[in-house]
Amino acid sequence: MAQNSESLVSIPVDDVELEGTLAIPEDAAGLVVFAHGSGSSRKSPRNNFVAEVIREQGLGTLLFDLLTEREDQFRENRFDISLLTDRLVAVTEWVWSREDTRDLNVGYFGSSTGAASALRAAARLEDDIDAVVSRGGRVDMASEVLDEVQAPTLFVVGGADTQVLELNRDAYDQLSCEKDLYVVEGAGHLFEGEGELDEVAHVAADWFADALQ
Repeated sequence: MAQNSESLVSIPVDDVELEGTLAIPEDAAGLVVFAHGSGSSRKSPRNNFVAEVIREQGLGTLLFDLLTEREDQFRENRFDISLLTDRLVAVTEWVWSREDTRDLNVGYFGSSTGAASALRAAARLEDDIDAVVSRGGRVDMASEVLDEVQAPTLFVVGGADTQVLELNRDAYDQLSCEKDLYVVEGAGHLFEGEGELDEVAHVAADWFADALQ
């Protein structure tokens, strides 16, 4: 298995520092930047599990906090998709400014509301973003920019997460890029059933491996 170079990073954005964990396997060709959902953080067990599977494909991962601890105390910040998108774009530009990551192809993995910021950031950065995966994403919160997304985009939704599945189907029809919609049968919003998150992780990792390598 590839050796990971893992480090804690502090990313300056606006007038705050966002904490993150950057892990890059040797000879990685791509980096997946995670955008977590509301009330979550870089320590999300689900996202860390997915990140581990992605690294097994030889890709790097960056998990970071979209908000500082103080900012996260205000619920409205968690749903400020415009702010979260600006943060994600700024962190992506930070990735491109670093010697060890500037040459890597970049993809986004967004969960819940984080998927909306991932799609908005991908639309803004156009062909500089090489792949997007949404897990149980509130992709409807990016509806006005969906037709501007150029990166190959995968929506992964639980079959029992009926409301979000319907939103994803509507959003999927608005995408004009390479795209796929993958339904994990019987899964709810958090993919807590046996083997469900494992299925999400491997489908996502395969998508990124194809698009980023």
